[in-house]
Amino acid sequence: MRSKPAGMAKKAGSPPGSVLHIGREYTQTARIQMVTYDSSHVKVKELSSAADLSSLSFDHAVTWIHIRGLQNTELIAAVCDFFHIHALVQEDIVNSEHRPKIEDYTDYLFMMLNTFWLNEETDLLENEQISFVLGASYLISFQETDRNLFDPMVARINNAQSRIRKEGADYLAYALIDVVVDNYFIILETLGEKIETVEEDLVTQPNADALKKIHVLKREMLFFRKAVWPLREVIGFLSRGEAALLKSSTLLYMRDVYDHTVQIIDTLETYRDMVSGMLDIYLSSISIRMNEIMKLLTVISTIFIPLTFIVGVYGMNFDNMPELRKEWGYFILWGVMLSIALGMLRFFRKRKWL
Repeated sequence: MRSKPAGMAKKAGSPPGSVLHIGREYTQTARIQMVTYDSSHVKVKELSSAADLSSLSFDHAVTWIHIRGLQNTELIAAVCDFFHIHALVQEDIVNSEHRPKIEDYTDYLFMMLNTFWLNEETDLLENEQISFVLGASYLISFQETDRNLFDPMVARINNAQSRIRKEGADYLAYALIDVVVDNYFIILETLGEKIETVEEDLVTQPNADALKKIHVLKREMLFFRKAVWPLREVIGFLSRGEAALLKSSTLLYMRDVYDHTVQIIDTLETYRDMVSGMLDIYLSSISIRMNEIMKLLTVISTIFIPLTFIVGVYGMNFDNMPELRKEWGYFILWGVMLSIALGMLRFFRKRKWL
């Protein structure tokens, strides 16, 4: 889970449009996959370098170029230059510390999103940046890691009966964005399970470990929220039909994604309120537990006050004191003290102080 910008210092002083990678180093080797398809043909090819694009023809209805890994900035710059992508867009693609956004360059749309997954080793959320450049008949996607996030999309394209084969690049962009948004529901489900676990710990055993889990959850919620709220603006722009590259038939699907985004935000805000309430529950549980302990100690102290008084009186060094020389004096004194203690316990129970 990123807590602060990584590598922003090396960008300071650089001219605008400098293609410098900023962010985590997930993978050193970039992979380029090219998928070209229309209603009757599909071709999937792995490219070894940007030079392979020189033989690219746009005879097919849609060309999808998917690049995994942002470390090789020269490769990314070469691909972007081939498609005449602005230098500022290239700069943003390799800077994974940006918030989600969308920019319309008339000939193409540039979009940046974030996707998340659960690190099974640390049990924390991890994120990566996904960038899209949508043209009239092509889509270029840039993925920060080499995870197989969009492999199911390739399977859908290979299915001759799927709707995606009959649509253009704008529908492909919708389908990839939908994969990212659907992934958010998985993260919400994971966060919901974590919240339930922490709630059970708070009820049964409110300790410092539970407090630590609450703070981790609060950080993850903030981390997740920073990516979801700007996404609403991006999907809203697309669903309103302000981008000329999106067909009216695709807008209907974008509105569905927008509804999902609103649902995610509503659920996230509910979870945030629950996590904020957990801290109050923790403090209340600690306070109640402390009150119970103090009540018990007070009762014990109250019972021993008269007993201490009696023992103190009979511990004074006087010769003439009643019961000192009686054969049963010691046992009588014990009986009196036990009677006082039991009588006070009975009184406390009757008053429901115990």
